[in-house]
Amino acid sequence: METTIIQQKIYEIRGERVMLDFDLAILYAVETKVLNQAVKRNLARFPADFMFQLTQTEYNNLKSQIVTSSWGGVRKLPYAFTEHGVTMLAGILRSEKAIVMNITIVRAFIALRQMAMQYKELAEKLAQLENSNHQQFKEIYQALNYLIEQKQQEENFQKRQRIGFIK
Repeated sequence: METTIIQQKIYEIRGERVMLDFDLAILYAVETKVLNQAVKRNLARFPADFMFQLTQTEYNNLKSQIVTSSWGGVRKLPYAFTEHGVTMLAGILRSEKAIVMNITIVRAFIALRQMAMQYKELAEKLAQLENSNHQQFKEIYQALNYLIEQKQQEENFQKRQRIGFIK
């Protein structure tokens, strides 16, 4: 499976990039119930920074983003697994499919992290460019304003009321 498909199933919740239990269950070719049971049997392997359960508000916000059907729904709020939690899943789901899929998922997380770093570097370079050009444009505007003022003063001087004899 391509990492781009998996990247579409990675969401940002509570400032963390996570995958939801039902998406992981599909990728690992198991039922969501089976995945969650395996996690509950090995709960010590999943501290709060590896996995957390969504609140109703978070789930409602997420549902509007991923467009799920209004009928059928879920009985329990889904669990969200961070990159470390997904890696830990490989230890409790021992099938060949789970191992291969886990490697692909970790690669998807790494690709997202690399893209984010590239965007950050690009944003920093743009800010530097903007700051250096801002000073140059400021100087250009000052020079233009000076020339406009000089021209205005010359026009005012020519239009002044003259004193003295008229020839």
